[in-house]
Amino acid sequence: MNHKNGFNPLSRTTAHRRAMTRNMVTSLFRYERITTTKAKALEVRKSAEKLITRAKVDSVHNRREAAKFIQDEKILNKLFTEIGPRMKERNGGYTRVLKLGFRQGDAADVVILELVDYKLETEEEASEKKESKSTTKKTTKSKEAVKGEDKPKKTTSKKTSEKKEESKAE
Repeated sequence: MNHKNGFNPLSRTTAHRRAMTRNMVTSLFRYERITTTKAKALEVRKSAEKLITRAKVDSVHNRREAAKFIQDEKILNKLFTEIGPRMKERNGGYTRVLKLGFRQGDAADVVILELVDYKLETEEEASEKKESKSTTKKTTKSKEAVKGEDKPKKTTSKKTSEKKEESKAE
């Protein structure tokens, strides 16, 4: 029975629990899907849902309240510009917990905590991203090669520096 127990302390001190929750919520908003234990996911879910509810209305007050919890400026911006507007029509229930099984070492329940509208990448989309990244790398390498042709290469070896020192000594 879980009467009058508002939260699960997760066998951690208050400071450790608060830091862990902040980090996990930030990771959830960054990747929109994280893998963790069931107990942690159920605790992190509470904080994440409250922040998403605040993010549905983009005001200075709501941003400041969320910034108390999320330290990363980029993730905070993503929360208010992408995640909040996506959840505008939904009245709660922004996250989902999917069971994976048990962890090998200690048999803890392992789950995936994800945002409800998370879309898993297909193999085609992943290959397209890899191709676009490889083409951008090739173009930057070719630009560097062109820049390198203009400048003469300066190479000094130990032998040349030793010869200069000997000639100065004579």
